[in-house]
Amino acid sequence: MGSIYDFIQSNSIAFSAGILILVYFFIATEKISRVTIVLIGATLTMLLGLLSQDKGHHGNFNTDYFINFIDFNVIFLLVSMMIIIHIAAGSGVFNWVANELLRFTKGKPKWVLLTLGIFTAVASAFLDNVTTVILIMPVTFIIAKELDISPIPLLITEILTSNIGGTATLIGDPPNIIIGSAAKLSFLDFVLELSGIVILILTISLFILMFIFRKSLKTTPEKMGRVSNIDNSKTITDFPLMLRSTIVLGIVILGFILHDVIHIQSYLVAMAGAAFLLIFEKPHHILREVEWNTIFFFIGLFIIIGGLEASGGISSMAKWLLDITQGSQSATAMIILWASGILSGIVDNIPYTVTMAPMLVHVQSVMGAEYTHPLWWCLSLGACLGGNMTIIGAAANVIVSETASKAGHSIPFLKFMKYGILITFISLCLSSVYIYFRFLN
Repeated sequence: MGSIYDFIQSNSIAFSAGILILVYFFIATEKISRVTIVLIGATLTMLLGLLSQDKGHHGNFNTDYFINFIDFNVIFLLVSMMIIIHIAAGSGVFNWVANELLRFTKGKPKWVLLTLGIFTAVASAFLDNVTTVILIMPVTFIIAKELDISPIPLLITEILTSNIGGTATLIGDPPNIIIGSAAKLSFLDFVLELSGIVILILTISLFILMFIFRKSLKTTPEKMGRVSNIDNSKTITDFPLMLRSTIVLGIVILGFILHDVIHIQSYLVAMAGAAFLLIFEKPHHILREVEWNTIFFFIGLFIIIGGLEASGGISSMAKWLLDITQGSQSATAMIILWASGILSGIVDNIPYTVTMAPMLVHVQSVMGAEYTHPLWWCLSLGACLGGNMTIIGAAANVIVSETASKAGHSIPFLKFMKYGILITFISLCLSSVYIYFRFLN
């Protein structure tokens, strides 16, 4: 038994990398649920001794203890925001906002697409992509039915704009939460650096989508009139809840923005907001609605990547990257941006980012913070925008696809990819220009 353990330890990089590659393969093929496969991978990582199962004895702290590799900043921020958003959604406030926006379109299909796209992008910046698409989809199906048009162009637009809008802030997309925690970047850092390029990408993408789908966006004046006169008076179902939850959500977002002033971590601000709202709720009902699959998916991934990090695999990857670029900041930045964009479309952008973040931390320890600073933004733009390439590129894509299929409006993999590749390519080209002139010129 000892010789087997010694063999595993002497080849720890190969074993930890093998587990990660197998997990990626099963995530991409969707043969087994992704939370199941990452928990199997995490279990193997500890059973093989790639990470320690205990924290040490007699005052000797074990640096390879598996808990050390789970980023609880990310976990607590995700859980807390899920609680806040679910409680707020119970009042009907998000549907009310969507309906109000649609009344301004006068039921014109092209303007409906534009309005839904903008609303989805803005909401995704401050909520999370999954919550946003879950909230907007019922409204989308109602509007498509009233206008007698296919909901597919609207749903594809919502997928694409949710990933674009989510790129702009710390909490908009899970990859940004991981990057913010690893790079110690605040909510305001993301807004200041990424909101400008995200608005440009969103604007160009929406006009391209309006042009592409123009033939599908036609209806009669009578049907347009029905949507422009939506009765929104009863959409808010609980006014005290709406008031309480939106005030708390506003304070939490303000807390994120003022991070550098108040010196309170984002996850703690969110946790305080969630805890306050739970005073007025039945916690067991609310906690049932938390996406625990997503939370345990993160925990399992952190453990698997921790095994690769503890074995020295992450530092080897960082050294390889610096070797092939010969230390050139521009070459490293462009490789990270485009590789992140392409790979995040093939595999889910969450496991990709969890793998890359520790590597950039190691690059930063070798090359310094000034060298690495633009690389974090390359990773964020690539991972978030690359999620648009395929229907499995991001969690929001999968949820919209599954819901649409159940409603009888299937979005085929190749059909989505036709639009996804175009928008991703344009997004990455614009991002490349931005990164070059903002940081590398």
